[in-house]
Amino acid sequence: MESLFAILVGLFFTAAVYLMLSKFSIRIMLGIAILGNAVNLLLFTAGRLTREVPPIIPDGLDALPAGAANPLPQALILTAIVISFSLLAFLLVLTYRAYQDIGTDNTDEMRVAEPDQPTLPPVGY
Repeated sequence: MESLFAILVGLFFTAAVYLMLSKFSIRIMLGIAILGNAVNLLLFTAGRLTREVPPIIPDGLDALPAGAANPLPQALILTAIVISFSLLAFLLVLTYRAYQDIGTDNTDEMRVAEPDQPTLPPVGY
């Protein structure tokens, strides 16, 4: 099961990098969202996927049994889901406002702060 999730994580990372290399801000935003999901799935897979033994310490023991899943990555993933969702909401609002002000989604056309004709450096001082 872990090998299937490892392949899925690889596909998520590949799709995320491909989308983040785009010049359109919506695709970049979707790439960041997929990258967050890939990292969450990677952490979840690293914490072992077992359904046989729940991550509960039985009475009389000080540690988890040998075959139990690690609960720490699961807790970290819950926090990461909330943070990635808030980042996605912020990026969505930021992209929408940039589209309203500039009128384009293309990052090459969003260079309004740069001059059209580049100035040459001074010849002498």
